[in-house]
Amino acid sequence: MPNPIQPQKLWTKPFISLTICSLLLFLNLQMMLSSFPAYVKNEFHVGDLSVSLVTSVFAITAILSRFLSAVLMRRVHRNVILFAGLVIAFVMTGITIWAGSIGSMLIMRVGFGVGFGMVSTIIPTLVSQIIPAKRLGEGIGYFGLSTSLAMSIGPMIGLNVMKHYGFSMLAIISTAAIILIFPIILLSRAIPPAPSTNQATGEGSQSKPAFNTKLLFPSLLNVILAVTYSGLLSFIALYGEMRHLDQVGLFFLFNAFTIILIRPISGKIFDRKGPAAVLIPAAISVVASLTVLSYTTSMSMLIVSALLYGLGFGAIQPTLQAWMLRSSTKEQYGMANSMFYNTTDFGIAAGALILGAISSMSNYAIMYRYSAGFMILFLIVYVVVQWISATKRAQPVVTK
Repeated sequence: MPNPIQPQKLWTKPFISLTICSLLLFLNLQMMLSSFPAYVKNEFHVGDLSVSLVTSVFAITAILSRFLSAVLMRRVHRNVILFAGLVIAFVMTGITIWAGSIGSMLIMRVGFGVGFGMVSTIIPTLVSQIIPAKRLGEGIGYFGLSTSLAMSIGPMIGLNVMKHYGFSMLAIISTAAIILIFPIILLSRAIPPAPSTNQATGEGSQSKPAFNTKLLFPSLLNVILAVTYSGLLSFIALYGEMRHLDQVGLFFLFNAFTIILIRPISGKIFDRKGPAAVLIPAAISVVASLTVLSYTTSMSMLIVSALLYGLGFGAIQPTLQAWMLRSSTKEQYGMANSMFYNTTDFGIAAGALILGAISSMSNYAIMYRYSAGFMILFLIVYVVVQWISATKRAQPVVTK
């Protein structure tokens, strides 16, 4: 039987279907996460550090769940992990309506983190198997657009639904997003056949692929980027209240606009010129965005900040993921994707705590200036490490 996946074709039915599923999964996450801080603070009357726990506890659980999923993939069929994770995420989203205390809410977010971690491990691994090797940067750029779009429009939708219809309606809509994934996967037959060696997913393999140390540097950069996003996700609604900006959720709409424009372009630039051509100008754009945001007093300034952040974030995120995949063998794709999403979640969790502490000691404007400082650190670390690597590569030639 011929292989149904054409080697150089990117826009296959499995690729499109899995990209849509990823959009729905992360849409569920972002709609809920953006609204939790204000909801928890008003409903349970807690401080900023307690509010940040709602984001942090989910992210930490998702990280642990991905490690567990990686182990299970060597013993359990990936379809079982995928659908079990979807069921858990569906149930835990739905029952948040009945959370009566900050403690019960945290328990439900732990449960959601387990399900989300399972699903967000399997889907990217399946997509990595489908994308032609020579179009990896482009393919990840388009697939990752689902994540970035969700991270941009999800908070806007969540904040508006929360404002006009309340938390219960938001939970229902978020639950529906998970439910839609089931028929898309089943009816489109989106799951590709496992490689004959089963090494890509680890099914039936008795040995674990060796850890790839090349993933550590882009993973560190991804953590730093995620810290800045955490500040937007956790506190921009409260910052809007402080600045008397009624439509602060529009930040995510304009952010999405530039993300849509830049992601396909940045992927092609990465394929042709490597990560430096993308990461340096994109990081500068994020620094400018967060600096403008910290001084924002009007909607026009908010929109400028959003457009700049979309350009930077939308270019950096797929570049880091494609870089990690390109640095890996096919047997290590699962590991690379797991590290990419784990470091994203770790950065969000750490950012919520660090920036939450900064805002408690100062205010949200100062906090966003510190957030811009993290991206300056991103630039410094990247340039210094690349310079050291280039020096080491050139040294044998010089001594010879």
